[in-house]
Amino acid sequence: MLILGIETSCDETSAAVVKDGKEIVSSIILSQNTLHGEFGGVVPEIACRAHLEAITGIIDNALVDAKIQLKEIDAIAVVNTPGLIGSLLIGVTAAKSLSMILDVPLIAIDHLHAHIYANNLEYNDIPYPAISLVVSGGHTILFLSESETRHIPLGWTIDDAAGEAFDKVAKILGLGYPGGPIIDRLAKYGNQYAVPFPRAYLEKDSLDFSFSGLKTAVLYYCEGQNARPSKATTSGNQEVADIAASFQEAVVDVLVEKTFLASRIYNVLGILTGGGVAANSRLRQKLKDKSKELAIPVYYPSALLCTDNAAMVAGLAYKKYLGGDISTLDIEAVP
Repeated sequence: MLILGIETSCDETSAAVVKDGKEIVSSIILSQNTLHGEFGGVVPEIACRAHLEAITGIIDNALVDAKIQLKEIDAIAVVNTPGLIGSLLIGVTAAKSLSMILDVPLIAIDHLHAHIYANNLEYNDIPYPAISLVVSGGHTILFLSESETRHIPLGWTIDDAAGEAFDKVAKILGLGYPGGPIIDRLAKYGNQYAVPFPRAYLEKDSLDFSFSGLKTAVLYYCEGQNARPSKATTSGNQEVADIAASFQEAVVDVLVEKTFLASRIYNVLGILTGGGVAANSRLRQKLKDKSKELAIPVYYPSALLCTDNAAMVAGLAYKKYLGGDISTLDIEAVP
């Protein structure tokens, strides 16, 4: 079964063809980083217009790469939630139109659930139940995953998402956008113990997250509480690397601790990760180390599948199709 997936939830325009929920026949991703870079973050209006201009060409390219014609597609899958409302609308409208023209099933996909499913594109026989950590620019959330299609939210960020904090700290340090990959690279040259930034674990056994205070702590360290320049803003590259490494370590410590706390509370068989921040090398290493210590397997997708992509959307849609979870043409985009 060939499913065409469409993903426009934020600032990547993506289309992919996936066979039987597993084989990625083609995958096209167009990033908007250069459009948003000067603003230090995603501008919704710019994102929406860029999706509108690119969506038709991206779908065509996915079909060309797959060496198939549109009439050979058996179903259309699209992310309809969560995301930026304008961006979502572009993808949903395109998917509805194709579903109606081709007279094939339409399958609406939750963006966060798709990030979890990305693991299934690369691993076989993932054990369930599992704890799933989805961590990106817009979301930091833990799920109890009972199967490939059933995910129960356990805890989420009460303020900034982890990826958002990476972007804001990168801006404070003058490193550019997107901040996550830049800080990850720079932190390799820094001392993660140089600055004792706070870890917000919240109340005992809480599975929620908070990174706003950490971001503010970095701002105060660099600029002072009254925005007066401190030594950090005038220091050399080494201290900037130390700040980046110390900040990253604080984020990763909280993510790892709460993920494994959830695994103990719910006595699961594995841990899944997804989202852009799941590509962070320090997070992967600490999850791997902890998994060996506690003898519980951890799965994370390759870096390309951690980004927003339509392959994970089409893959999950196949499982939903098998379960009879088909959408109607009145589905709506839900931010």
